[in-house]
Amino acid sequence: MATLLAIGTAKGLFLATSGDDRRSWEITGPHFPMTGVYAVAVDTRRPTPRLLAGVTSSHFGPSVATSDDLGASWDEPDQAPVAFPSDTGVSLGRVWQLMPAGPDEPDVVWAGTEPSALFKSTDGGRSFELVRSLWDHPHRPEWEAGFGGQAVHTVLPHPRDPARLLVAMSTGGVYRSEDAGASWAPGNTGIRAYFMPDEWPEFGQCVHKVARDAGNPERLYAQNHHGVYRSDDDGRTWSSIADGLPSDFGFPMVAHPGRGGMVWTFPLVADSERFPTDHRCRVFRSVDAGGKWEPLSVGLPEGPFYPAVLRDAMCADDSTPGGVYFGTRSGSVFASRDEGDSWSTVATHLPDVLCVRAATV
Repeated sequence: MATLLAIGTAKGLFLATSGDDRRSWEITGPHFPMTGVYAVAVDTRRPTPRLLAGVTSSHFGPSVATSDDLGASWDEPDQAPVAFPSDTGVSLGRVWQLMPAGPDEPDVVWAGTEPSALFKSTDGGRSFELVRSLWDHPHRPEWEAGFGGQAVHTVLPHPRDPARLLVAMSTGGVYRSEDAGASWAPGNTGIRAYFMPDEWPEFGQCVHKVARDAGNPERLYAQNHHGVYRSDDDGRTWSSIADGLPSDFGFPMVAHPGRGGMVWTFPLVADSERFPTDHRCRVFRSVDAGGKWEPLSVGLPEGPFYPAVLRDAMCADDSTPGGVYFGTRSGSVFASRDEGDSWSTVATHLPDVLCVRAATV
């Protein structure tokens, strides 16, 4: 078995593979050169893992490509797999998220897009249909664009109940479905929107990322536009877990895939100063669901460090002990094979890292 790390950048997709328990890496790429790769998924539900990449070409536009041979070849249909129906009056900006559903739905893949919408595939990601119920939600005309665009960037299927699904967007906040996407309700109670006249609105929050706990699927973690939160009721209500962090601003939020209560984030100074806190390269980890936080930096660059880490540019793998990975806007990628206790460098001098995904293949 090997570990595959898919690295989406502003100028293509790079694939890093380790066959020695993540001690060394071989990198291929760029696949799809000169395209922005904002979303990658590794679907391990099938006998041969399928890679899915959301690619955005300045010439050909956005698309989704798939590979069933770990990137040796790619299938990119002539007709766009993700496209808005003509009656919506909009066109696809890019795919921000690709998420395989749970084991009970082996052919279902979800896609979150810009503008904010959800698409569903029932053929493993080769074609998608718009989820009309979310697009037609009465709140949608009031959803605004965040600094990076108006996009559904988080899609979280419930691992035990296929009827339950959560999405998050910038801006708009968290929305929940308990009927397989037939209807949606906002789930933002307790999340502050300091930039709005009513700082505690029903919707309109700029949620940056949401992750689900492995041990308790009702527990969620959210990194907000200023605010770090936990929900213990599947997103109905939220409470702050920012105490102990040097800042409550940042983008990624990653939960351990196999160990409950463990979560990582990468704090930045503020929305007006998007540098790592104290200008140091540090990942912060909690092992008690956000009760306490500890900085992790052994093996990471020392001295002044300025690049940010984007919302999908941090991930964890499903190995034991768990591996953690993150990429920076300066094109460096770092890996830990011991859940963050120590780090090594996977790559440097890549284009801006937009997303990373890891899996055992």
